[in-house]
Amino acid sequence: MPAILRAYNIEKTYGAVNNPTKALNGISFAVEPGEFVGIMGASGSGKTTLLNCISTIDRATAGQILIAGEDVTAMSPEALSKFRRESLGFIFQDFNLLDTLTAYENIALALTILKSAAESIDGRVREVADILGIADVLGKYPYQMSGGQKQRVACARAIITKPSLVLADEPTGALDSKSAKVLLENFRLLVRERAATILMVTHDAFSASYCDRILFIRDGSLFHQLLRGTQARKQFFDQIIGVVRTLGGDSDDFS
Repeated sequence: MPAILRAYNIEKTYGAVNNPTKALNGISFAVEPGEFVGIMGASGSGKTTLLNCISTIDRATAGQILIAGEDVTAMSPEALSKFRRESLGFIFQDFNLLDTLTAYENIALALTILKSAAESIDGRVREVADILGIADVLGKYPYQMSGGQKQRVACARAIITKPSLVLADEPTGALDSKSAKVLLENFRLLVRERAATILMVTHDAFSASYCDRILFIRDGSLFHQLLRGTQARKQFFDQIIGVVRTLGGDSDDFS
């Protein structure tokens, strides 16, 4: 199968012409279907800028980004808006749930926006809620849920439309360690059970150790890659820590 994401020589420059700041400097990589890929780098390395360009929130200054075969760097704003709704799923650190809607309604809203058949919505919501272990909170409002429950609702909302690519920006940043572990195990489950493709920015080596592969960004360039393969998660974690130290800091500096 062709890659879900292909990035070719991505550059992003900010500032005036006579005093530019290059945030991304010729980054190229691919993400295969059903792959869970993490992006790590110290603060200011360009990892969030890269995610923003891939998510179409920001435009690359140069290069090409293909998602599910579509060149998002060449799309009009109107086409990008449609593509975002139909082909991308988003999971943010601060959940971004609508406070006036229940968990069920927050999840179902994604299908309603796409004008999905009304008779199919209930079954799809309950199916994904069962997978993520949130069936018991579907009738609750965000203020009635724990942080971990809210993030799993946000995850359900992101994947219920079966997007080509799920983009997660520090999804465990606001969670305690137990809730973070549950969420990351759910990510693995989604990859295994629903063939989800996930690209996650994280500063945390523990979170990264759940990925299939890690891209390390330094000074706007791709510095190194790690592939988990058949390693146990603890072995992969140790490898990640080793690269973090090579980059010149511990995982607390990766924020």
